[in-house]
Formats: sequence, C-alpha cells, structure tokens
Amino acid sequence: MAVRIRMMRMGRRHRPFFRINATDVRNPRNGTVLEKLGHYDPIEKDAAKQLVLNLDRVKYWLEKGAVPSDPMCDILRRNGLTCKYMEDRKRRTDRSRELCRKAGKPYTKAEKLALEPVDDKKKKK
Repeated sequence: MAVRIRMMRMGRRHRPFFRINATDVRNPRNGTVLEKLGHYDPIEKDAAKQLVLNLDRVKYWLEKGAVPSDPMCDILRRNGLTCKYMEDRKRRTDRSRELCRKAGKPYTKAEKLALEPVDDKKKKK
C-alpha cells in the first residue's frame, strides 16, 4: 500500500483550515484517513498555533516509505524534517531551472516580467 502525507481541506469559504493526514494514494483528497497527524491553519496569527504536528508519527510514516505532497514537503522542511523525496524535488527544480537558463527562457514570474518590454501607454493608464 502506497501512503502519502497530505492535507485535507476543511473550514469554510475564504477561511481555509487543513488537517494533515496519512492516507492511501488511491483515496481522494477528503477520503478515508489512515491516521491524523496534525492540522495547519494558515490564517492564524500566532505561529505556535498555526501548525500543530505530531512529529513522532510523521517520522514514523516517513520511515515506512510515505511520500509527502509538495506543500507538505515545504511545511516539513520548515520544521526541520527532511526525507529523500524532498531532496529529489530540489534536484528536479534545480535541473529544470538550469535547462530554462540554457535555453534563455525565464524560470520564475519575476524573470518573465523583467524580460517584457515596458510600454509607455500601459503606464499612463
């Protein structure tokens, strides 16, 4: 069974709240859960209350081969956890950035905006 650590969206419209769960890959986002690992409230002002995570259980699932989703990789990295999937993701982004630079294409939105010519007519409006 392939396990993924991902977030389940809860809350109401314009007020997101996420539960962090270990789920089977084949289940939908709000499907059945193997284990609840914590929750994430992006609007909470207090940083201590914004993310509540059971780090022991997260480490357990990562050791068992669970793959965190991309947003979960970022959250786990901010909390000092690393796994081989995070390193693979960084390697892939570095590789794609390198290929874009060789081709002379912008990689980020800021680079794209820097390459666009500034039109005086657009500034006046």
